[in-house]
Amino acid sequence: MKKNITINLCGRLFQIDEDAYELLQQYIDSLRASFGKQEGGEEIADDIEERIAELFDELKAKGTVAINIDHVKDIITRIGRPEELADDNGNDNPNDNENRGHRYDSFRTAAQGIRDNVRARTKGKRLYRNPNDKLLAGVLSGFAAYTGTDATWWRIGYALLLLGSNLFVFPLFKLFHFGGFIFHFNLAFVLFYIVLAIAMPEAKKPKEVLEMEGKDVTPQTLADVVVEEKDRRQPVQKGHMRGCLSVLLKMLVGLFVAIAAVFGLVLLCCFLLIVGTLIFIFTVPGEIRHGLPFDLGDLNLAEAYYFHPWAVVLFVASLLLALFIPLYAIGHMLLSKAGRVHPMSTAQRIAWIVVWLVSLFAIFPSGGAIMKYNEWSRFERQAEVSDWMTDYARDYLKEHHLKIDSRHHCYDDFVKSGEYFTGDTTMAYIDVEMWGPEGQRHFQLSSKYGQEVEEGAYIVSCNVRADGGGVCLFAQAFNGSYTAMHSVPAQGKEGGLGNGWQHVEMEVKIDGPTTLYYGISSDPKFTKVPCKAKWFSAADFKVEKKEELKNEELQ
Repeated sequence: MKKNITINLCGRLFQIDEDAYELLQQYIDSLRASFGKQEGGEEIADDIEERIAELFDELKAKGTVAINIDHVKDIITRIGRPEELADDNGNDNPNDNENRGHRYDSFRTAAQGIRDNVRARTKGKRLYRNPNDKLLAGVLSGFAAYTGTDATWWRIGYALLLLGSNLFVFPLFKLFHFGGFIFHFNLAFVLFYIVLAIAMPEAKKPKEVLEMEGKDVTPQTLADVVVEEKDRRQPVQKGHMRGCLSVLLKMLVGLFVAIAAVFGLVLLCCFLLIVGTLIFIFTVPGEIRHGLPFDLGDLNLAEAYYFHPWAVVLFVASLLLALFIPLYAIGHMLLSKAGRVHPMSTAQRIAWIVVWLVSLFAIFPSGGAIMKYNEWSRFERQAEVSDWMTDYARDYLKEHHLKIDSRHHCYDDFVKSGEYFTGDTTMAYIDVEMWGPEGQRHFQLSSKYGQEVEEGAYIVSCNVRADGGGVCLFAQAFNGSYTAMHSVPAQGKEGGLGNGWQHVEMEVKIDGPTTLYYGISSDPKFTKVPCKAKWFSAADFKVEKKEELKNEELQ
């Protein structure tokens, strides 16, 4: 049977037996004797005593009633002997290489002490957002409650880290042209807080408040939490510094809410514009919306929609989700601030974030596919004539003084023979076959040099056939002061002069001497008429003065 002694170590009471007390007293005396000769040695000894008291607390927490000599020996081994600690604090040692193991043990002991301190502070606690001491979402006060520290220092540290980085560190990055990094860091800094506010649950129930503070959940502690909650609702006089900080943060919250409201209004306008455009495109006939900026072609989506509709559907759906989810989150936040709805649960927030991220990632492959087909289409439209035209077609255009103004989704062999209405199988003519989405396929051909004309009335004519509307015979003055159009009736290869051919002419009035160009076009941007035709043929372009024609008829 051993006699136990109650000792006071750093303001804490411990039960310890006589043998352990003597060993502990000798160790502390040797520490003070060893460090007493150094500058600041008393503070070092006090810190070691504080560490010993913390280790004794851990033993008490594990159920140890009285500390024995084995416990003291173990603590001395973990902390180190006085001579080892003295060497680590700057004493010269000729056998430095031999003592590296001791130095490593000391560093490991210090790291172990830090870890033990953190574990002691967080033992039995769960990480929650603290609703009882929050200025924004309670994230930083939640970390403060979890670590047993003051929330004010967490807030000041967060603000200083953000502001200090912008004021002192980032100017160096900007000097070396890393300005984009500054923006992304600030954005990530803010988004990190927002993600934590969404992911960390809030301690709403009394049980969760007790778990956040690391207290046992008993009927008495639950009742205490309820009473504290009632008392907390009463107005409390705050300190001057805390009150100023609270007012400042409330102003920032108000500014954030105002910016969020404006941003939500912009998102709402964009969302409604996209939805309205889609409804207009898929419900209003092309003839009505022609000329208006509401078409797949005008939106640069026609190419991809024709080849891969899934790319356009995925892109539009992902874009709508990417706009709708933050719009919904902002609206829900404003309504919850007004007390109209309950705040979203953690599960709802995580689900919305996952869906939003998926929609953002889906925009890139679908948008890349759309850009791919648009780029391919642009190169096709800009291709030089010599890159694709056959020799037969090139000779025909040269012989008849014609040129290609534009073409898209057309086959290269656009000059053929064999179906002319005269029966002459050697007669060559323009025969264009088009493919692709309506509004994108087109072919425009015109006179290369035009024809010099004087003031008066002229008849522009040609023989033509088409399987659909949208093909027009046109005439245009050199100075652009006059343009005439005449639609070609669609009748395919039936009727007319034979094989669907028909003679089309139109009257053109010229106010003064000019060069008159003529040709045929199915380009909706030029004719202002939707092109329904998938093929058309043309030949025998002529420009004749109307008076001369009358004289020929009279003769």
